[in-house]
Amino acid sequence: MISSMPAIPSTDESPANSLCKSCGLCCSGHLFIWTKLRSAELDSLEELGVPVLRAVPSQRGFNQPCPLWNGQCTIYHSPHYPRFCQTYKCNLLKKVVEGNTTFPAALTVIEDAKTLIYELEALLPPSPSANFRERLAAQFEKTTVQDPTRIELRRKATALLAVYEEVFGVDDVIETS
Repeated sequence: MISSMPAIPSTDESPANSLCKSCGLCCSGHLFIWTKLRSAELDSLEELGVPVLRAVPSQRGFNQPCPLWNGQCTIYHSPHYPRFCQTYKCNLLKKVVEGNTTFPAALTVIEDAKTLIYELEALLPPSPSANFRERLAAQFEKTTVQDPTRIELRRKATALLAVYEEVFGVDDVIETS
C-alpha cells in the first residue's frame, strides 16, 4: 500500500528528506524488485527482520517491498539504514535538492504517479508476488496490443513507465521492445 504524503515537511527536516521518507515508491516495490546490500549490512538488517539474500555475492540484498517500510521508512535515521538507500536519489528528489522544483510540486507529481499505480493495481490479477513491479512486468509481457481485454492495462502501464523514466530515472522496469 502507498501512503499519502505530508503537505509540508516538518520544521526540523529538509524538504528533500521529508519527500524521500514519505514517498516510498523505491521502498514499496513499485520502482525496484530488490535492494542491494553490502556484506557488512546483512546481519544488522536480518536482526531487524529483513529476509536477506546471501547466496550470490553480487546479489546480496533483500526483495522489495521493504519490510521496514510502514507508510514511512522506519530506519531512515538509524545507523542500520542501508548505503544503497542513503545514496539513491531519484530524478525528482534531485530536482528538489537543486531547487529546480518545489516540495509541493514534487508531492503533486508523486501523487499523480500513485494514482496511476492504484489504477493499474486494480487491473492486475491476484498474484503470490507482493512486488508490484514483478506483477506488472508479468502482465505487460503477456499482453499484446491486439488483446482487447488488456488494452487498458497496456495503456496505463505505458504511461506509468514513462513517468518512472522521466520523473524517477528508472528505465529498466519492463523490456518494451
